[in-house]
Amino acid sequence: MFEISWSELLILAVVTLVLVGPKEMPAFFNTLGRYAGMIRRQAADFRRYFEDAMREAEFDQINREVMQLDEQVKSTVSEAERAAKEAERAAKLEAGSKAALEARLAAAQAAEAARPSSIEPALEATPPATQAAGESPAPDAKSGA
Repeated sequence: MFEISWSELLILAVVTLVLVGPKEMPAFFNTLGRYAGMIRRQAADFRRYFEDAMREAEFDQINREVMQLDEQVKSTVSEAERAAKEAERAAKLEAGSKAALEARLAAAQAAEAARPSSIEPALEATPPATQAAGESPAPDAKSGA
């Protein structure tokens, strides 16, 4: 961290010995150790707070991603439900239209079956179309003419 060579440390130790003195040296190192410990604790606290802040930021980011994923899943599920309901409605309409078509077909077949029997007597009662336009129809035995 600090680029201090051995020679610089030796000079620092000699200056400290001269300034502090040999009698006060143990108290000086004790005080120096306490301050170094306090600095280390503060650095560790700062590091821990920083890491906690980073974890919270990561947690917030992950939480946002999970919320987005949740919204996407909900929208996909609702779209699937909507599509299923539409398919169900279409199937019901198709089944209803098939039933209606079958009912119409059955009614038409019933009418067709009934029609030939009611049309034949009507055809027999109509005069033949072979007569000329100016000719009068042949006298009927029933009319008496």
